[in-house]
Amino acid sequence: MTGQDFDTLLDASGLACPLPVLRARRTLAELAPGQVLKLVATDRAALNDIPAFCRMAGHRLIRADRDDGTYVFHIEKGAAPQGGADGAQTAAPETG
Repeated sequence: MTGQDFDTLLDASGLACPLPVLRARRTLAELAPGQVLKLVATDRAALNDIPAFCRMAGHRLIRADRDDGTYVFHIEKGAAPQGGADGAQTAAPETG
């Protein structure tokens, strides 16, 4: 990281659900594991959506701050899950 507490800033202000999550997913896909995304959002749904996304995709939510209608999340990119970089699970091949 540079002299700040994040590697990449994503301003999703004014975007409604599900766009902050979709943009975060796309941006995190470009980062290396361990790098930190700072996401700024104004959609109240982000308070639930971003933590849920992090859990499902294997990222670590370092912190979440709220200030007068603005929500700021610091997300550390996790290692790519077995299902793929976007957190989707793939089914095991059928044997039979």
